[in-house]
Amino acid sequence: MKKQYNRRDFIRTVAVTGVGLAVGEDLLASIRSDEHDMPFKPAPAGSAMAKVRIGYVGVGLQGTSHVENLLKIEGAEIVAVCDIIESKVKRAQDMVEKAGFKRPAGYSDGENDWQRLCERTDVDLVYTATPWQWHVPVCLAAMNHGKHVATEVPAALSVEDCWKLVETSEKTGKYCIMMENCNYDKIEMLILNMVKKGLFGELLHAECGYLHDLRDVKHDMEGEGVWRRDFSWTHNGDLYPTHGLGPIMQCMDINRGNNFDYLVSFATKSRGLHDYAVKKFGADSPQAREKFVLGDVVTTVIKTMNGETIVVTHDTSSPRPYSRNIMVQGTAGLVRKYPESKIYIEGVTKTEDRWEPIDEYLKKYQHPIWEELEGASKGAGHGGMDFIEDYRLVSALLKGELPDMDVYDAAAMSVIRALSEQSIAGGSKPVKVPDFTRGMWKQPRELQVMKVGR
Repeated sequence: MKKQYNRRDFIRTVAVTGVGLAVGEDLLASIRSDEHDMPFKPAPAGSAMAKVRIGYVGVGLQGTSHVENLLKIEGAEIVAVCDIIESKVKRAQDMVEKAGFKRPAGYSDGENDWQRLCERTDVDLVYTATPWQWHVPVCLAAMNHGKHVATEVPAALSVEDCWKLVETSEKTGKYCIMMENCNYDKIEMLILNMVKKGLFGELLHAECGYLHDLRDVKHDMEGEGVWRRDFSWTHNGDLYPTHGLGPIMQCMDINRGNNFDYLVSFATKSRGLHDYAVKKFGADSPQAREKFVLGDVVTTVIKTMNGETIVVTHDTSSPRPYSRNIMVQGTAGLVRKYPESKIYIEGVTKTEDRWEPIDEYLKKYQHPIWEELEGASKGAGHGGMDFIEDYRLVSALLKGELPDMDVYDAAAMSVIRALSEQSIAGGSKPVKVPDFTRGMWKQPRELQVMKVGR
């Protein structure tokens, strides 16, 4: 008889796993990169594929959105889907079949059924959009079974798991790509294009973050709150740095002639989730008695090897409008996205010492990827950037080209989470950022997204 898996039991299991991830972080974060002595060996560009056969693990809200995108991309074929909830697997299977493709195989027999999917011989690429703590196990299994892998954010929760992803990708020659959709946002790509064309001069400073009122989401026991709230009980740090940091990394050539050096993090007191629970459920409710350790606002300052600074903010427990707080500043001017897109360039902006709207620059400096794909991306998730990231990955595999991001990018973005926790736990002490490239960051490498349109 097929095992009937209890979802709440599953969440309790992974919550314990999440707590365990915090054990030993002081030791792991202090590991020097030279103790990981495998030679730097990035996964090479592969041979062109006639089609990309995909196995999808985790078809909840974001996973289903990716499936919808992939069904519209020529050359992508979904051959298997997996989720602990059988009805979600069936929904994804129905979507694929309705789109005119062969019904994919389904996997929903317990929390580890994704392992059978990774063992299939007819899969080229495994996607995972599971709860955070399952990203690394799925990625490692997929690569060790000869598959490329694409994971939702963050790629890993600990320093050592970041190293596991890097070294497994190098050992197997398979890509491990973190699907940071904000790298493909229209304005973020516009800013990147302007940075690379030198409009802001030499870069000095940037600000970014994830500022999103998730109080209701974290208390929703039918959605992400089932697992996401648990991390706010047990971890005090920047739990979600990659949405803001990904685009800034590209602007600052991280892993491509520049690198993160060290960081310092600070956290405020924790109030927002508790106050929200009292207002929504009552002062005597079980929710109001929960104890949260995550500071309402976590601020991280990163120093780069080339002398720039980056301020990263995490704020998911406050009543506030959504923002990623994007700002890039150089010797010739600066640009900001939130709350509205505006720019100032010395000697170019019409009124001295005054911001101007970014609209005119969009006409002249829109990134070639958006010029190519804006029409096809209309109606897709998050303003179209989700479709573009899926399209770019499938297109690279079909052509036998390197993807836009690699495992070193995934590790560098994701590790900020664990290091911010360590810094806060140590009284906001400076923490060295591991060099996952073992020195190869010093050799400039052009971003794949900047090779488009030439």
